[in-house]
Amino acid sequence: MPEEKILQFTIDKEVFGRERDTFLLPEDITQFAGMEEIGATVVAVYMRYLHDVLKKANMTSMVGFIDPATPSLGLADCKGKEGNRLFSGSSARSSCVDEEAKNIPSRRKAVIWKTLSGTPKQPSSVECGYYVMRFMRDIIIDPSLAYAKGNQEASYPQEAIDEVRNEWSEFVYQIIEQGNY
Repeated sequence: MPEEKILQFTIDKEVFGRERDTFLLPEDITQFAGMEEIGATVVAVYMRYLHDVLKKANMTSMVGFIDPATPSLGLADCKGKEGNRLFSGSSARSSCVDEEAKNIPSRRKAVIWKTLSGTPKQPSSVECGYYVMRFMRDIIIDPSLAYAKGNQEASYPQEAIDEVRNEWSEFVYQIIEQGNY
C-alpha cells in the first residue's frame, strides 16, 4: 500500500449498531507492524474481523461490540443480544465494559455484567490495544470463560499477541486485495 494511500472502508451496521466509515492510515499500519502504541481505529478493525469470526460460527447474537472510537454513542445504539457480552476496545480494564456504562436504557434486555479476575497484566501502556484485542479473542474463542478461572496474572506471551497481529494483518490484506475500500 503506498504511503500516501488511506484505506477507507465501511463497517456494517451489524457490528457497532450503526454503519460507519473507517479510515486506516499508513501510520496506523506502520505503528501496528512495529508493535507501537495503537489507536481505536486499529482495534475497531479487529472487532470487525471478530464479528466475521462470530458470523461464521453463527454466534453473533452472543456478543455485541461497542465502537472504541465513540463508546458513548456505541453503547446507546447497541441492541440487546441473547448473550449480552459487550466489548469496548477503549480500555484494558478487568471488565469487558467500563463500570459507568452499566446504565443501559431500560427498554433493552438487562445485561449480565461479569468482572473478570485474573486478566493478564500488560507490561506498559504500549501493549494496551494489543491486550484488548487478545482478550476479546480469548472470550470469543472460549465462551464458557473457563480461561478466566485460571491464574492469568502474568503477561501474555509475545506469541499470543503476535497471533492477534497476524489475524489483523491478514484481514486488512484481504480488504486491500478484494478492493473493498
